[in-house]
Amino acid sequence: MSSTTARHHGTTPSAPSPSAQVTTMARRPRAAATAREVTRKFLAGLRPPVDAGAADAVVLVVCELVTNSVRHAAGSSFSLRLAVCGDALAVGVTDASSDPPVGRVPDVDGDTGGFGWPMVQRLAIATSVCLTDQGKTVHALIPCRRRAR
Repeated sequence: MSSTTARHHGTTPSAPSPSAQVTTMARRPRAAATAREVTRKFLAGLRPPVDAGAADAVVLVVCELVTNSVRHAAGSSFSLRLAVCGDALAVGVTDASSDPPVGRVPDVDGDTGGFGWPMVQRLAIATSVCLTDQGKTVHALIPCRRRAR
């Protein structure tokens, strides 16, 4: 089960382009796939549209942050925030864990991972972790080339 709140920017009578969206999802194994679908739909609604390579980078970052939340956080749900921020897209994943992502040496011979957080940091212009009394939000700002129509 998920819930979505969208904010619209500008006034286009036919099809307004949302500038921000927050989706709350259950913390379960399928959450990363659901988050990818939510993100693709959000990106598809942007005008002007996002360059395909930039859209792929946003989806990859969302998938990694959500996967980390599902694997490492407590609680029954998390939220995904997507927002247009000039020529970039801000991604935020909020969960009940106060433990920030930790960079570690990637495991090239096994299946323990270690590739995700460095990948997010390479794809993002900036990353941050904001701790709260209820957990944390991991933010990533991804450059988004937008094509004029």
